[in-house]
Amino acid sequence: MTSRTLRGRLAARTTTLALVGALTLTGCGLFDSGSEPVPAEASPSALERLYDSQFTRDGTFQSHIEVDGAKDVDFVYTLYPTKSTPRTNEWYPRGKKFFSFTFQAYDLAQGLRDPFRTKRKVYLDRIQVTSKTITSGGGRTERPYQLDAEARRITFDPEPLSTQYGMLITSPKGAFELRNQAIRGTDPDTRGIDLMFTATVWIETAAGSGKFVERTVEQTVPIAIFESDEKTQVADIPVNAN
Repeated sequence: MTSRTLRGRLAARTTTLALVGALTLTGCGLFDSGSEPVPAEASPSALERLYDSQFTRDGTFQSHIEVDGAKDVDFVYTLYPTKSTPRTNEWYPRGKKFFSFTFQAYDLAQGLRDPFRTKRKVYLDRIQVTSKTITSGGGRTERPYQLDAEARRITFDPEPLSTQYGMLITSPKGAFELRNQAIRGTDPDTRGIDLMFTATVWIETAAGSGKFVERTVEQTVPIAIFESDEKTQVADIPVNAN
């Protein structure tokens, strides 16, 4: 081995040791002696920083509610965006945003496939919806969607099964459905909208008894609104679309 080759290898080894030493010193400067590295906290998603919403995140919302005096009756609100404004991550303050919703009752004391005569009848009398905006700067509260009506007069079915108590909503024979509801545009600092639903229902105490008790079924649905100077894009859809 020549002296030139030996000097080259020694120089390379010295350089490597120097780099290791520098990295070790740098590492010591980051942490105190004996401390363990602290993992970086996961940054919240853009949606979580704005307004947490199952409707926005999943593209639908469904709740299952039991009320006092109606054991084993499951009330189900279901909401979803329509084809007019289907992309909930592009719901901005400006411009209308469209959604549809349904409301049904299930008698869970019976099997889903049991004869309908064995199930308690539930009738929907009135449906009310109020709303309020949540703003980033503490601005004034707006109410971009309101509804207060007799359910059988506005449901999608023009001839729902009805009695003096309202329209039948016991599944599978009855359901309340309202399509293409417009949430109007709001102030630019809007970051969320709450929809508050209240249904006035009459519940049969026992199947075939003809005796009913009145109850209200409430649900709040949060919706995230994303910051943008653009308007929410609205597509034209057929009148019978959803």
